[in-house]
Amino acid sequence: MGVASASTHDIEFRSVSKTYGAVTAVSDINLNVPKGAFMALLGPSGCGKTTCLRMIGGFEQPTSGDVLIDGAMMNGVPAYRRPVNMVFQQYALFPHFNVEQNVAYGLKQMRPKIPAAEISRRAGEALEMVRLGGFGTRRIHEMSGGQQQRVALARAIVNRPSVLLLDEPLAALDKKLRSAMQIELQTLQRELGITFVLVTHDQEEALSMSDFVCVMSAGSIRQIGRPQEIYDHPNELFVADFVGKTNRIEATLETDGKTVRLGNGSALAVLAKPGIQPGPVIVALRPEAIRLERGAANAGSLGGIVTHRIFLGSTAEYSVEVAGLGDLLVTADRKSMTESDLIEPGEKVALVFDPAAAHVFRRSV
Repeated sequence: MGVASASTHDIEFRSVSKTYGAVTAVSDINLNVPKGAFMALLGPSGCGKTTCLRMIGGFEQPTSGDVLIDGAMMNGVPAYRRPVNMVFQQYALFPHFNVEQNVAYGLKQMRPKIPAAEISRRAGEALEMVRLGGFGTRRIHEMSGGQQQRVALARAIVNRPSVLLLDEPLAALDKKLRSAMQIELQTLQRELGITFVLVTHDQEEALSMSDFVCVMSAGSIRQIGRPQEIYDHPNELFVADFVGKTNRIEATLETDGKTVRLGNGSALAVLAKPGIQPGPVIVALRPEAIRLERGAANAGSLGGIVTHRIFLGSTAEYSVEVAGLGDLLVTADRKSMTESDLIEPGEKVALVFDPAAAHVFRRSV
């Protein structure tokens, strides 16, 4: 297995690539997951996130590069010899076992053998941790989807792994139950103090649950950071587009580096990052960064007409048609709004935003 060295990271990828024949699933990945962190691998289908998870778990081996867990080289080490457990999307529970038998299964396979009383005690502890104390004799078909998910979690944590891998474990749950289980997973991770790695294509899930988000696309890492950093400071257009909603506006960055000229001739102030050269750019603007004001536009704002309004309870979403630019999405927080503050379709509005809220990216021509 290799000799473990002192490491502040539970998981390390060093220039890891994985190919299947002529297909490259993962290309030159370098990734460090700190001890005790909750890391989300986020990206669209086929981006390589599940391949990375399977290489951590030992279900796949890298074509090149090294995978380490707690400083120990894992290349060639089979899944059953790694300090890792995995919760699959479909849970993979044994339908002919009751809840306690499912949870205890891994302990019964361990060598040297663990006494039956100790197995029962540890299985009971694991069930208590996932709020299923007293459910040990239930059959799997008698459990709800959320309860089955917790049984799978209990089975995964019962042998105290260093790392827990979660392969879209909430995908089969309805929205309300997903929200409840997101909170339970966060609580469980804090109580256990072990490293969690979650694979998901659900940006809301990644942002709400994890300490760090690793955004992937086409087998490569595009950005790693804390959820707020990923959302507020995307380092490229793909990240701005994929994580959250965004408006894309084609423009030209003027030579002063602080002004963009839009397709309809409007000039707006922005704060472009150093290194963005004058010329064709895309301005990415979050819907909630735009403020709507009734009436005509002034200098420094855009004028438009509200075409649609969607009332969402705590917020209202507006589609605003801006001449020469098309439709822009605006989200208004209703905390300080009264019913009369809601803007009706057909009204003229000005769209106002802070220059710092506009993300400017190069545009290929």
